[in-house]
Amino acid sequence: MTSISEINSIPKTKKPSDSAFKQQRLPAWQPILTAGTVLPTFFVIGIAFIPVGIGLLYFSDQVKEYIIDYTECNSTNKFRTQDVPYKCTDYIVEVPNHAEPCICTIEFKLPSDFNGKIYMYYGLTNFYQNHRRYVKSRDDNQLLGKLSDEVSGDCGPFAFDANNTPIVPCGAIANSLFSDELELYSKKHNGPVPLIKTGIAWPSDKNIKFRNPEGNLTEAFKGYAKPKNWTKQIYELDLKDESNNGLQNEDLIVWMRTAALPTFRKLYRRVNHTEQGFSEGLVEGDYILTVKYSYPVSAFDGKKRMILSTTSLLGGKNPFLGIAYIVVGCICLVLGITLLIIHIKCSKSATEMINVSPTTPYQE
Repeated sequence: MTSISEINSIPKTKKPSDSAFKQQRLPAWQPILTAGTVLPTFFVIGIAFIPVGIGLLYFSDQVKEYIIDYTECNSTNKFRTQDVPYKCTDYIVEVPNHAEPCICTIEFKLPSDFNGKIYMYYGLTNFYQNHRRYVKSRDDNQLLGKLSDEVSGDCGPFAFDANNTPIVPCGAIANSLFSDELELYSKKHNGPVPLIKTGIAWPSDKNIKFRNPEGNLTEAFKGYAKPKNWTKQIYELDLKDESNNGLQNEDLIVWMRTAALPTFRKLYRRVNHTEQGFSEGLVEGDYILTVKYSYPVSAFDGKKRMILSTTSLLGGKNPFLGIAYIVVGCICLVLGITLLIIHIKCSKSATEMINVSPTTPYQE
């Protein structure tokens, strides 16, 4: 039996154990790159990628979009004087805690019919939802309907209000919820365009990640404060539809899925195509966009847009993927042709490479 002193006397070594993995004896594929294997690869990639890219561009071009930047729109309300128009962006900054909302209207004309399913998006620029602290600033237990007086530390400084009451939902993401209300009016139909506020969030988010606490929402959220920048309580987000209220409000769910880039768009509404006059989409003609303006963007030099868009088999308008495929395909074809010419002109034949003798001249 080996004693402890004998074990301690054994010299220690950093040599790894004699195993296939640690001694790098595992089987591996080590291809030999020759002209016969590399050149066909370049040509296959080029021939395959270019048609795919053309197809992606084609489907992207089938999508119709109409974009309105309403950041600097003039209000229909009266302010300062009775005759001078003013901008809503100035109003919400100069009149904090304003009693009445700032309303602005923009008339526009669709240049052609928008056929198929129509979606309304809102777009923001220069808004960095991808900031690390911003992305972490949420409490997933709260969003699952598990309310308590203990709030995740990631929510600070948006975890408690001035009275030390827990905020639901807490965090910077919920506090900055997009609050503008957009409506469309069709002059041809002499009435509003019917918009649906449900079916805009991912089903996985709606059914799994966001849940309301059990019981009456007003009672369930009693004793909790609303986020600082909100004008409504959490249980007042949609009083007409209980399934779209509280933490399962789809506007909230869409906003909580943070964007990867500072310029982004998020789905806001769907056109109800079951209504008479809108079954085929939106017809060419004059429309009016009405905005209940409340979301400030001047502090970060941002812009706000309303986007009307159709879809294709591949989704919304995005030419980048098609262009990327075409560029990669063209590069591969050019490289393939260039290497083929070099191979034909400069390479040695197989016989010359095989028949090498000690007297074969060596050229540097």
